[in-house]
Amino acid sequence: QVQLVESGGGLVQAGGSLRLSCAASVSISSINVMGWYRQAPGKQRELVATFTTIGSRNYADSVKGRFTISRDNAKNTMYLQMNSLKPEDTAVYYCNAYFRLNNYWGQGTQVTVSS
Repeated sequence: QVQLVESGGGLVQAGGSLRLSCAASVSISSINVMGWYRQAPGKQRELVATFTTIGSRNYADSVKGRFTISRDNAKNTMYLQMNSLKPEDTAVYYCNAYFRLNNYWGQGTQVTVSS
């Protein structure tokens, strides 16, 4: 069982930055894949970025060059640094962990980007 708690969302103007955090209840060095997803109103949940235990990072085309995923194993925390935010980045952002053949989700944190 893995508990994930996101934080760091909020309201920001276009062009601004936010950093999301995801604290895990287990050692994240043992989690196969961790990632961030987002869901905008009326849309399906979509992948934003993932980070594997071997250090591989993947990003959605829409966020490449603007968002950076990272993790601090000592703090069991994953981050998403979001720069040059756009109104279309507005969504609820969810932390995800794939661990021992199960998917775990956090409760989500709202990010709102005003134009």
